[in-house]
Amino acid sequence: VQLQASGGGLVQPGDSLRLSCSASGFRLDDYVIGWFRQAPGKEREAVSCISGTDGNTYYTDSVKGRFTISRDSAENTVYLQMNSLKPEDTAVYYCAALSHRWVKHCLVVRNRYDYWGRGTLVTVSS
Repeated sequence: VQLQASGGGLVQPGDSLRLSCSASGFRLDDYVIGWFRQAPGKEREAVSCISGTDGNTYYTDSVKGRFTISRDSAENTVYLQMNSLKPEDTAVYYCAALSHRWVKHCLVVRNRYDYWGRGTLVTVSS
């Protein structure tokens, strides 16, 4: 069972990036998939999550209207489209898998996530 986040890079404020979370060994649709980020010196925080059963999505307030989470079941991949990036979005981004029993709390139950991937660095700087 493995998750892998990819797609990070160095961009300027206002630019866009799309992160991908791919899985091996299990189906992403069987889990809630969450995106988290951790900036230097700060705690890891939830950014967004998506249910594998009904596709419901959840966003932390700071990214609403700018980020979009989606999934491609055929590709077994979850995406995080990030638009209008700001310097404060700079962080290492991780994806993780959570049992559906916690779906309604997916932004707050960080310690309940079962699987974590290695992160991908997003740097927003002019």
